[in-house]
Amino acid sequence: MIHSLADVKATKIGINTNIWQFCVILAGAEIGENCNICAQVLIENEVRIGNNVTVKSGVQLWNGVIIENDVFVGPNVTFTNDLIPRSKQYPETFLKTILKQGCSISANSTIIAGHTVGEYALVGAGSVVTKDIPAYTVWYGNPAIQKGFITKSGILIDEWFYDNLGKKYSLEE
Repeated sequence: MIHSLADVKATKIGINTNIWQFCVILAGAEIGENCNICAQVLIENEVRIGNNVTVKSGVQLWNGVIIENDVFVGPNVTFTNDLIPRSKQYPETFLKTILKQGCSISANSTIIAGHTVGEYALVGAGSVVTKDIPAYTVWYGNPAIQKGFITKSGILIDEWFYDNLGKKYSLEE
């Protein structure tokens, strides 16, 4: 479903993907199946989005952003793609930012260009990501620092893999 008030030039959009009002999606973008692209999202040409991805309102996905399957991007998350931006001066190639399978980026976070957020990692609200985030880890703050671990199913655990009730987990649970 593409809302009548969206401006969608892309043709590579998977089945069961919803694109809501006031979105702008450029012709070269690729979006997988069963995605939810909420209102007021901009997606540039060199953006790849996997399956089962949610991109909440107010997000701009600039050239070089690659989002794998099952990723959540919260409202007003900010991505950069040029470390030394200048008006009308563009790099030969834009830095790649990769969101690996199952990771979650919470509201109002900023992801500095050229970094990877690992599988199932969680970036807390309002964080500024200035380095690569390993899989199954929890990060927040400005700059974001590691605060713990998280299982594949989203259970917060400490460095010994125990939750706050004392139950032990593996990261793959």
